[in-house]
Amino acid sequence: MEPMTLRIALDNSYARLPDRFFARLDPTPVAAPGLVRVNAGLARDLGIDPDALAGAEGLAMFAGNWVPEGAEPLAMAYSGHQFGHFSPQLGDGRAILLGEVAGRDVQLKGSGPTPFSRRGDGRAALGPVLREYIVSEAMFALGVPTTRALAAVTTGEWVMRETALPGAVLTRVAASHLRVGTFQYFAARGDIEGLHILADYAIARHDPGASHRSFFEGVVRRQARLVAQWLSLGFIHGVMNTDNCSISGETIDYGPCAFLDTYDPAAVFSAIDYQGRYAFGQQPRIAQWNLARLAEAMLPLFDADEQKAVAYAEDALGGFAPEFQGAYGAAMRRKLGLATSAPEDAALVQDLLTLMAETGADFTLTFRGLGDDVVPEGFEAWAARWRDRRASEPGWQALIRATNPAVIPRNHLVEAAIVAAVEREDFSVFEALLAATSRPFDDADTAVTAPPLPAQRVTQTFCGT
Repeated sequence: MEPMTLRIALDNSYARLPDRFFARLDPTPVAAPGLVRVNAGLARDLGIDPDALAGAEGLAMFAGNWVPEGAEPLAMAYSGHQFGHFSPQLGDGRAILLGEVAGRDVQLKGSGPTPFSRRGDGRAALGPVLREYIVSEAMFALGVPTTRALAAVTTGEWVMRETALPGAVLTRVAASHLRVGTFQYFAARGDIEGLHILADYAIARHDPGASHRSFFEGVVRRQARLVAQWLSLGFIHGVMNTDNCSISGETIDYGPCAFLDTYDPAAVFSAIDYQGRYAFGQQPRIAQWNLARLAEAMLPLFDADEQKAVAYAEDALGGFAPEFQGAYGAAMRRKLGLATSAPEDAALVQDLLTLMAETGADFTLTFRGLGDDVVPEGFEAWAARWRDRRASEPGWQALIRATNPAVIPRNHLVEAAIVAAVEREDFSVFEALLAATSRPFDDADTAVTAPPLPAQRVTQTFCGT
């Protein structure tokens, strides 16, 4: 290969932390990489020429076949509660952090085995890569804090799951890849020095000037607001393990994620969530549970007196519920076209959700229809109350249309894009869905707005392995 000329202003502040925070290694090269897509808009935001990234050098970097100058590739160490059970060592088993561009992490996901792979192959299949690309970019367009997809490439190799599947690598961009589980990793080892170093690093990146206590309070606020946004859009993460909970407040790790079609608070999409731990309506409770695990890990940083540290942590965790309720209430009022607050609003929202659950109404279309003063059959009594309430809101219609999307990456559409790519090497369905979901508040063809027919319904999705 000719000498590389692609230049990217890479830093890697994480690589300057002590060696016990990570394992240094290069990505494992692949046989015959092929470019699926470069996110041109994100590239420009990062100060990178998208045309250069779409060339041979960009492809080599995204595939892990070339490490650019300035990169110090590493796999991060962390722990995590997975479905409530603690694993003291997880870490990046199939992802390698290249470094930071414009203050944001750039990570290759599916780039080969690491010391944390736990007998895994370190690779990713094409389907989960496309799912994460589509859904993370849709979340960005919807205004939800999220990691983003910079590129997707095929590897020219097969990965073995239940069957042989085409391999791929996703290049993910994040504010950071620090997780609740990162703090748990050092706490589980009694490494108080490591906790101090990690907390100070996290503060420098996300909350400059904060104390350990105010940093924790910031994480609580960010998570409460994030989950409120999820619920207001009908989004279910699917696997809210503590290693999938980012301290930056971004949505991270799009495995068995989905957007609701019919509204059901008990909906579960993960194929392995047998007990409904991560059901749609459970997400606020689980977020607070995850934050309690972060508080446990950070106790030595809150106060040298354990009783005082615990008392503070309990008080700070108590701030989650009002923060969530405030953010959720405001979001749901906007969905009804209400820019102001009134005492009856909470009941108005809850009564609508109850009707939707009882009738199996489509979550997205029900709220979108309010912008045209359309309600499902049987909702007339509720609609009369809503019309009385909105009478004092002159901008109600514009607010509804700016708040309630017409287009979401519905499960059956995502699956159709994956099937076309995996079985026919046809990425046109993927591209069309990306284009539609990048403009979620615009009116669109029913091909991307209509709910699935009974035969098209997708009731389970799988972890991104």
